[in-house]
Parts: sequence; structure tokens; C-alpha cells
Amino acid sequence: MATSFGAQAQRGNPLPRLLRADTMHFGLVLRNPAAYRVQILYTQINRDARGRPHFRRFRYGASARQYFYPASTVKLPAAALALAKLRRLRPQVPGLTAASPLRIDSAFTGQTRVVRDTSAASGRASIGQYVRKVLLVSDNDAYNRLYEFVGQQELNAGVRQLGLRRTRLVHRLSVGDEEPGSRHTNPLAFYADTALTEPLYVQPAAYNAQPLPRLAATDFRIGQAYLQGSQRVEGSLDFSAKNSFPLPEQQQVLQALLFPETVPAKRRLSLAEADYRFLYRYLSMLPGESQAPHYDSIHFPATYAKFLLGGGGQAPLPPGVRVFNKIGQAYGFLIDNAYVVDVEHGVEFLLAAVIYTNADGVLNDDLYDYNTIGFPFLRALGEAVYDYERQRPRQHPANLHRFQLDYQVTGEDAP
Repeated sequence: MATSFGAQAQRGNPLPRLLRADTMHFGLVLRNPAAYRVQILYTQINRDARGRPHFRRFRYGASARQYFYPASTVKLPAAALALAKLRRLRPQVPGLTAASPLRIDSAFTGQTRVVRDTSAASGRASIGQYVRKVLLVSDNDAYNRLYEFVGQQELNAGVRQLGLRRTRLVHRLSVGDEEPGSRHTNPLAFYADTALTEPLYVQPAAYNAQPLPRLAATDFRIGQAYLQGSQRVEGSLDFSAKNSFPLPEQQQVLQALLFPETVPAKRRLSLAEADYRFLYRYLSMLPGESQAPHYDSIHFPATYAKFLLGGGGQAPLPPGVRVFNKIGQAYGFLIDNAYVVDVEHGVEFLLAAVIYTNADGVLNDDLYDYNTIGFPFLRALGEAVYDYERQRPRQHPANLHRFQLDYQVTGEDAP
């Protein structure tokens, strides 16, 4: 049905033409592509007479083996694997859902507890609420809690089961997590009531004694200097102990979630239709459309988490367009892994890109060129491919009803 994900179309790659045609937006990067470490994956989706999707993939830029720090893009597989774990537990734990109130305790240095979550309508933490926050605004603490629920060992076993050979998820985000603390995950318990009096399921503290997946990339030293606290350290920053999530595997995860029928059964997640719908809603929902959690438009504009087409808050999406995506931003890297759909015009495509914007070569100084180079580049890239797709002929129209969602969510919608 679908072409092999590893297959790469060599003929008629439109990406170089699209980039060269707009020197105003792309000229600076094209003149020095090595400095910006650009990688782009564009996948056309063509439907056959039975409506089945077929994929044709195009690539531009640096080698897939060149390392980039994946930042928050790792939250997408973590969210999906958390929902899959809940689904597997349900036969043994009647009443357990993604909305079940959750208490997290601590059992190792650096771990923190959670009893309440004021962003939730119930006032309690839950896996569903953490998934919402991860997908709506890329909340770091929410990812850390999913990491603690699934566990380091199970996370990496899960991505291998999906066929991701070079992905590794080995630490929490934004808390200085490293070994041995990153191998330890917190004890936690799910409850049947918001008063936390009737435990449904108790998960003890865990430790991953397995060897960590090897970092497949070889170019994992980045920059000319970095700040360690207030001290400048000369030399490149070593990312060999960090997470890894190569761009092809990012797009592979998105395809597996949005088009599960196109991947082998053994590589599909153990999700029900309600889980998929939940993921789709919050992958594509804008912050202002969310009621709980609530986000103000000043700090979280509509395209806050939409880099392609939206520029990270710089511009609205084109009318009628929805973007199902996960972004990442850290150490000068900007990444977006997206499925763009325009139901009115029958447009759909996958687009993933990364750009490194750090002119001074110093990491951890917060002097990155996100607003002047990175966001404008990704916004223009999304616009260029979208405009191209609007004009690209299709033999068979796409039935996109699966991605027409109700965003007026009332009450608890967690599966």
C-alpha cells in the first residue's frame, strides 16, 4: 500500500527548486548550509482509487547521521507510549483511564512529587492532562512525568518496537537530568477518586539496569564554546549522553500515528481509536482553543507551537489549514515535524525540518538567532511547500474526514 519509509525518491525533487526560487527567505541559509545544519524531509501523499495513501519522500540538506539535539520533539513518542501503556494495563486494572487522578512521589535524589495540577479541571494530575500540555505548548514538566510513568527502559523498548533504530530517550528535560538519576523513575499511583483515597494501580520506583542505546550519530560535538553556569568553557559541547531522535524517525512516528494502516502491524502502537482521536485533537489544537489547561494569547499565541507556516507565533495559519505536529527548540536548534492538511483544497503532506541558528557559536548563552533566522526560515519553508501542494495535481481526491475534528471540547475527553 505505502512505499517503504526508507525509500527516497531521487527524481524530480522539488525542494531545491522551491528553496532557490525564494532567495529573500532562503538565500542566507543556502549560501552557508553547513553552518545552519539544515535537514528537510518532505513527503507527498497520493491517494489511490480506494482512498489509500501512498508516500513519496524527498530530502534536502545535511546527512541523516549528522546529530541535532531533538529537544521537545521526543515528547511525541513519549505521549503515544504513555497512552499505549495505559491501554495495556486496563484489562488488569478496571476503571483505569487517561483521566484517572495521579499522585507522583519521589524516591531518588532530584526527583519531585506531584499531588495537584491546577491546570486541570479536576485539580489533579493525570496522564491525559500531561499529554494535553505536551502537545499544546510543549510543557517540559509534563514530558518528565510521562517519562516517569513509562520508564526509561520501557520508553526505549517502545521506540525499538516501532522500528526506530537510532532514537534514544535517556533523560528528562530542563532539570539537568543525567546518570544515575535519569535511570531512576518515581513511584506513582492512580486513583479512582479526586480525593485520592481509592488507589486503582500503584507503580513502584524503578531503575533501568540495561545498557543505554548507543548514539548512532558521529557528529555530536557542537559549537565553539559553551557556558557552564556563569563560566565560559572553550571547545564544543558534547551531546553524546543526550537524547537522539533523527528526522526520518520523527516523520516515521508521525506517519505511524496518523496513518497506522500504512505501517506493519508489528510496528503499530497498542492504541484504541479513542486514543488516536485524543492525540489528533491535541496535536492540531491551538492553545487558545483549550479550556483546561487554559492559555492566554499574550504568552501563547495561536501558532506558538507551529513553526512551519506559523513561525512560532509570527503569523496565523492559512485559512482552513490544520497542522498536526510536534516542535522542538533548544541549544540553537529549531525543529518541526508536521502533517499539514487543508480539507477544502484537498491538500495533505508531511514536512519535517531542523535548522541550527547560533551565529556566535556559544551554547547556553541564550543568544540564538531564533527570531531573526530560524522562525522566518521555517515559516517560509512551510508556506513554500503548502503553495506547491495547492498547485500539485492529484489523480484521486483525498477523503480527509478523519482529520476533521471537534475542537469545542466540553468536559473530560481523555480516553
